[in-house]
Amino acid sequence: MVFMRTTAMDNLKSGELAKRAGVNVETLRFYERKGLLPKPPQRASGYREYPTESIALIRFIKRAQELGFSLAEVRELLALRVQPGTTCPEVRERAEHKILDVRQKIADLKAIERALTKLTVTCTGTGPLSECPILENLDGELTSGPKRSGGRNVKGESHGG
Repeated sequence: MVFMRTTAMDNLKSGELAKRAGVNVETLRFYERKGLLPKPPQRASGYREYPTESIALIRFIKRAQELGFSLAEVRELLALRVQPGTTCPEVRERAEHKILDVRQKIADLKAIERALTKLTVTCTGTGPLSECPILENLDGELTSGPKRSGGRNVKGESHGG
């Protein structure tokens, strides 16, 4: 096995890393604060220098986020990558759970769409604002209408509290 020695030439400053990974520098700082990206040592020059492997790590994080994984879930996936004994079925289980979450969100969005469609059908788009059926409906009592994940209705308020 050949080991490559990392030198200062192999390291990237924040701006270069951000550019090559397709993010901005503030994203790097954010990932550092969230514990997703190891904070690099600061050089005597005052610059932070990241190993080139950080590019792949950041791209992994961004791709996982694009697929709907939360930062906490991304952290779990990253831990699974390095945890001895982790199996592919364990990772698949996480992805299947995310699919269920996505399906629930789609169902929630469809319920919101139906509610909004129902509201817009009641409005002719004419008449004084004081008689707008959409605004009157929004001023009305909370119903047990479409709920979002977390037990919140489409207005964002909790039920039963």
